[in-house]
Amino acid sequence: MQVQNKVFVVTGAGNGIGLEVVLDLLRRGGRVAAVDLREESLVDLGQRVKVGERLTLHTLDITDRQAVEALPEQVLQAHGHIDGLLNVAGIIQEFVPFADLSYEQMERVLGVNLWGVVHTSKAFLPHLLERPEACLVNVSSMGGFAPVPGQTMYGASKAAVKLLTEGLYSELRETPVTVTIVFPGAIETEITSNSGVLMPGRATPEEAATQDVEAGDKGSRRRIMPARDAARKIVEDAVKKGEYRVTVGRDAAMLDRLSRLAPQRATDMIAKQMADLLG
Repeated sequence: MQVQNKVFVVTGAGNGIGLEVVLDLLRRGGRVAAVDLREESLVDLGQRVKVGERLTLHTLDITDRQAVEALPEQVLQAHGHIDGLLNVAGIIQEFVPFADLSYEQMERVLGVNLWGVVHTSKAFLPHLLERPEACLVNVSSMGGFAPVPGQTMYGASKAAVKLLTEGLYSELRETPVTVTIVFPGAIETEITSNSGVLMPGRATPEEAATQDVEAGDKGSRRRIMPARDAARKIVEDAVKKGEYRVTVGRDAAMLDRLSRLAPQRATDMIAKQMADLLG
């Protein structure tokens, strides 16, 4: 699907990958409804980008089902139609074992990472189905196929997004809507601070999970992909090409293969390198 003159809804649009996806779509001539919980981030985006009515800003909590259900009408009033939904918003958990998490912490992670995607997909799918061509893109994580100790609920939420998206693909195969699941590797974002979480010695669960994956990189800090590069790949492969599955970064691709070929080995490898952080 070509981007120019198409209308895309992007969640998590205030920073990180979501912000860069918005900027990439706008550079290609698209129209964007940028959605984020933090109004100040959207204000900064609006001040940074001068594209007139091609960009609208929507402060919204995606865990609020009623608020999400009202969003499509707001987008339609501003843009006239809706051609794509990109669910990029996500948070991580406190870096502690499952047994030490409170139910409140668990529900918060599931609320944003899983139920937020459910809410937006449910609300926007009828409008996507009305278009000659459309796309639904959900961002999961390497944590969705390879467990990171201390991020078990985060991984569970992202694994659920994976299966949700694959189920949507199977249901929508004969429709104009392409469905894509995205697995980013270690990407330069602010997800830890935005989640209100401290990650001792690591920037993200993905960086921690792939510390020693690549041969010759053992013991060194992972190379982290800039968010702009990750966004470019998502737009190229998910939006334009409509690919079923997109891994972002060499680390994501390698861990994806390893977790399928030798799942216990992948799990043991990550658990071993994380042992010092969990005690």
